[in-house]
Amino acid sequence: MSKDYELSTLGVRAGQVRSQFQEHAEALYLTSSFVFDSAAQAAARFAGEEGMVYTRYTNPTVAMFQERLAALEGAESCVATSSGMAAILATALVHLKGGDHVVCSNAVFGATIQLFNSILGRFGIQTTYVSPTRTDEWSRAVRPNTRLFFLETPSNPMTEVSDIAALAAIAKKAGALLAVDNVFCTPVLQRPLELGADFAIHSATKYIDGQGRVMGGAIAGAKSLVGDPMTAFLRTAGPALSPFNAWVLLKGLETLELRMKAQSASALELARWLESHRAVARVHYPGLESHPQHALAKRQQRASGAVLSFEAKGGRAAAWRVIDATKLMSITANLGDVKTTIVHPASTTHGRISPEARAAAGITDGLIRVAVGLEALADLKADLERGLS
Repeated sequence: MSKDYELSTLGVRAGQVRSQFQEHAEALYLTSSFVFDSAAQAAARFAGEEGMVYTRYTNPTVAMFQERLAALEGAESCVATSSGMAAILATALVHLKGGDHVVCSNAVFGATIQLFNSILGRFGIQTTYVSPTRTDEWSRAVRPNTRLFFLETPSNPMTEVSDIAALAAIAKKAGALLAVDNVFCTPVLQRPLELGADFAIHSATKYIDGQGRVMGGAIAGAKSLVGDPMTAFLRTAGPALSPFNAWVLLKGLETLELRMKAQSASALELARWLESHRAVARVHYPGLESHPQHALAKRQQRASGAVLSFEAKGGRAAAWRVIDATKLMSITANLGDVKTTIVHPASTTHGRISPEARAAAGITDGLIRVAVGLEALADLKADLERGLS
């Protein structure tokens, strides 16, 4: 589709290819393999000629999802994976080798830290963790063998905002690639590639689906960095997105802009209410003027997103009391759903990392993360008030 179309139009229309039956909704191709017209065509497809071969790395439904997300991110190419963690792993294994060095934000998802430390570390890939907001730390961490910068912005769960353009300049000078996990914002609110990033990485399980139904991941970027090498990786290693999940995610993209705008607006109002509550020590949300990176978020993002965190006075006991008193919110570590979720990060999403690492990331025992959904704001306030009071 033309790049002149608005995001809402791209989210509904981009990437669709109709079969001979001219179906209006995207077709779901539940097949493991594809039939060739001749032995010569089969040989050509296996040699790299464009076309469908095997669903592990070529499938029409998955291809439509990839094209649509690429259009939304303003990317030349997109490759879908079985999960967000599979997308991060694919990025690392395609572009890193033993002896390489990664500079990573210390405020990334706990499983991401485990991936870099426990898995990639076994193969001789070293990782240095730095502040997501202090660009000077990234510069000082660079080594001659640094090949990748990795960050989430806003971060999970503290909503710290990194300066993508500034970090892209540092990475380029160092000869490293910059990968940005865009799960909190999606391309509706933030487009990392436009700010100089090489990769926009997604856990499509979150806001892209939007209703907590299926798993999925994706990497968007230049064809030379994504489409060609990562398709080859999927072909060999196999962390592929299923056609059914791709079809569900296509439906999610159709309403992505509406949901992100509505949920972000509710999150801002809830954050303001929490900030004035006597039982709350501090609220972390980029839309608040009190947030340290508020000005940067306004420049870099179209809205502040639907995730906030706050510190209950009284530490872990108080935080658990607030969570246990909720009757409407879902106590689950997932986010990105139309149903509001609430969780205690220190004992769940970041429970596997060391206390020192949690402290460095600012994750206290009193911290509560809320991913705001589409329920009535008054009902969400009443649900939290029950425990806060």
